[in-house]
This record gives sequence, C-alpha cells and structure tokens, in this order.
Amino acid sequence: MSLNVLIIEDESAIADTLIYACDEANIQTTHYLLGHQGVEAIAKTHYDFVILDVGLPDISGFDVCKEIRKTSQVPILFLTARNHEIDRIVGLEIGADDYVTKPFSPREVVARIHAILRRSQQTAPKEVTNTQFEIDEEASRIQYMGQTLTLTRYEYLLLKTLIKKPKRVYARNQLMDIVWVDAEDTLERTVDAHIKTIRSKLRAINASTSEIVTHRGMGYSLTS
Repeated sequence: MSLNVLIIEDESAIADTLIYACDEANIQTTHYLLGHQGVEAIAKTHYDFVILDVGLPDISGFDVCKEIRKTSQVPILFLTARNHEIDRIVGLEIGADDYVTKPFSPREVVARIHAILRRSQQTAPKEVTNTQFEIDEEASRIQYMGQTLTLTRYEYLLLKTLIKKPKRVYARNQLMDIVWVDAEDTLERTVDAHIKTIRSKLRAINASTSEIVTHRGMGYSLTS
C-alpha cells in the first residue's frame, strides 16, 4: 500500500522535485503552497507523513507544526533554509521529527521518510516496566500513571530507552546512537530539548514528578 505524504512548501520548484522523488518511490503526495491549507487538510484527511517548509508566506512552519500537534502525531520533517542550532531546537521542541536544510537531495528526503516511519513500526507486545510507566510497543504508546502520553516519535523512543533500563545513566551520545541512529546532522543538544518536552508532559500529569534525573556532565537516567 502506497504511503500518503503531505507536502507544505511555497516554492513550486522544490515541491516538484519532492513530488517526482516520491513518485519514483511509489509514495502518493498532496501539495499545498500555504500553511493554513495544510492545517485544514490534516483535519480532513489521513496522511502518513508531512514535509513542512519553515518559511511559508502566510504563517510560520513552526506555527503549522503546533496546530498539527494539537490533533495528530503524524511524523513531520521540516525543510529549512536556516541552519541555526536554535531553529532546530525550537522545531524539535514543538514536535518535529527531523530536519533537512536546503539545498537537499530529494532522494535523501525519501530515505528519511522511510527511516522515520520504520522506527515507528514496532511489533513487540505490551509490556509493563514499573508501577509508573507502561509501554505498548505495538501501538508505539507510553502510559504514565494510567494516562497516555502524547509523544513525538523521538520522544517515544527516548523515553522508552530510559524506561527499559531504569537507573542506568545514558550519556547524550549514547542516546543519540540509540534513538537518532538513522538521522543525519543531529546535535547532542537535541537530546536536551527532547528531555525538556518529555518532562513537561510528565508534569502535566503529575506536577511533582522527578522521574528523569539529570547527571551533570554525564547524562540522564530514569529514577525507578
């Protein structure tokens, strides 16, 4: 069955190269020039993946991502002409799964689509790890204190890694190798950004939580 990918990109030449590369890979595409069109499309149609330009003419790609994340956990790959670390960190904090900086290879984008989706296709059965967390790997979901967390793909993989071996201290580079194994041009500070958002989501359920511990100069671990 062909994948259905939504492309939100205002530069027609770039969109055309992406559409062509996706066609070659048997990936169905839908293209919109404006951010608000993409948000409306997500609300009406199921997509397996979103390719989203940061610099859209009507609203920022960051704002589009925030709107999408209110209702959907579809994987999102940002296209950006900017290569500043802060832009990448902001994008990851609000729920993007990966970044590609222009100019890029359309074939690389297709490879990243497959890599990100492959990481999300888990087949292991439900597993209870401790009294606070429950991992449902078949559905790629984690419950905390009985409530399902709304996680991006990398947040899910990062938290799952910590839960699997509580009290083990993982260095940032170890987490990068485990969670972002297929991603390119990813920074170690990406781990910090994802830890921050995971902690925020845990505290939304339990304001006094301290499940994830920072070991200064070493890395992160789960308390129990």
